[in-house]
Amino acid sequence: MDANIDTALPVASAPAYAGNRTRRAVLTSLVGQILEWYDFFLYGTAAALVFGGIFFPIGKDPLTGTVAAFGGFAVGFVARPIGGVICGHLGDRYGRKFVMTLTLGTMGVATFTMGLLPGYGQIGLAAPVLLVLLRVIQGLAAGGEWSGSILFISENAPQSRRARLAAWSPCGATIGFVMSSGAFMVMQQVSGDAFSSWGWRVPFLFSAVLIVLGLYLRTHMAESAEYSRTSSTGDIAQAPVVEVLRTCWRQVLMVFGLRLGEGAASWIFFAFSIAYGKFLGLPNAFVLGALTFSMVLMIPVSLVSGYVADTIGRKPVYLAGALGIVVFAYPFFTLLETRNPTMVVLALSLANGLVLGVLEGAQPAFISELLPARLRYSGLGIGREIASVLGGGLAPVIATALLQHYRSAVPIAIYLALLGLVTVITTGLTPETYPAAARERDRQL
Repeated sequence: MDANIDTALPVASAPAYAGNRTRRAVLTSLVGQILEWYDFFLYGTAAALVFGGIFFPIGKDPLTGTVAAFGGFAVGFVARPIGGVICGHLGDRYGRKFVMTLTLGTMGVATFTMGLLPGYGQIGLAAPVLLVLLRVIQGLAAGGEWSGSILFISENAPQSRRARLAAWSPCGATIGFVMSSGAFMVMQQVSGDAFSSWGWRVPFLFSAVLIVLGLYLRTHMAESAEYSRTSSTGDIAQAPVVEVLRTCWRQVLMVFGLRLGEGAASWIFFAFSIAYGKFLGLPNAFVLGALTFSMVLMIPVSLVSGYVADTIGRKPVYLAGALGIVVFAYPFFTLLETRNPTMVVLALSLANGLVLGVLEGAQPAFISELLPARLRYSGLGIGREIASVLGGGLAPVIATALLQHYRSAVPIAIYLALLGLVTVITTGLTPETYPAAARERDRQL
């Protein structure tokens, strides 16, 4: 097992990496992540706020429609492993740039079309069917975006600075969420009572402007340095998905386990927290505002986490975050249930800002270094995106269903803690990808 991992790591930090190229890689990846995940997160926010009544008017209990809306949310995650496999194959065969441009354009078209869809009251069953179909397209694009984005940074960065630079990629996703929730907050104020008829559509339609900017940047970026070297030597895998499952299946399982608890925590701490806030009777605007603040806090925490991961190694930092999921699962809901504004902000800040911030800062470098460059896109796409379905995609659906049945957050806390425990155990079994000897070597260069 360790031998496969060792071959994936560079022998030394590469001084040949140009600083300008690295900075361009970070900027291009960051902006693309912001725009792509702004689109992807719009559905999660709208599912918690309005989609239940507009596209899934089922039964008298509003939670029933929300469960159905989050079901469409989960379908997007089910599509992500398929997108991960397809994009992984294309990314390892034809390069990171091609796939990253493709995913951004696909996501933009699907999101813009969502903003034009009539509701159930206008076209009946066709409305939720078309919405879910577009969500599937979003999921296919998202399945290849995250892996490509972190690889584009990490494959242009020396190992000694890889974690702190690759941490900018999830920061881009965080900014995308902040923009999406902020857009809904603004439109709730602007449209007032008309929010459920046309106000919610504006953030979806506005995505067209953002995607044009993102496509311009990605069509003008250079291929990643490490992939270019692999391509120049002819060491391109002809069937990367088959090869990675045959030769690096242990590493793929590690990626899956490292992602499972983090994915569940991500979507429960922010997507489900909106629905839970509604259940508790908290104002939507307040919950979105507190959530936005907590996500902004995640950005500096992630960057510091990446810096620490470059200093003491990836594993101890990630283990701290994984333990945070288990420890904070129950207190998170206890603080929310106080309905006290200060406690609600504290709960979301500790969950999203601190716990997830630590995980997001260390994860990109940690998992990308587990696999060799020629198979890296495929390995990450499979392991991470299957975990995204079983952890992230199903989490809001399961959490809402548990809440509907038990009218209590205790079962949800237990569920989250168990998935967090899987990530704790996986982290313990995963070898350090930037060991002390390598860190000492790089300090002397």
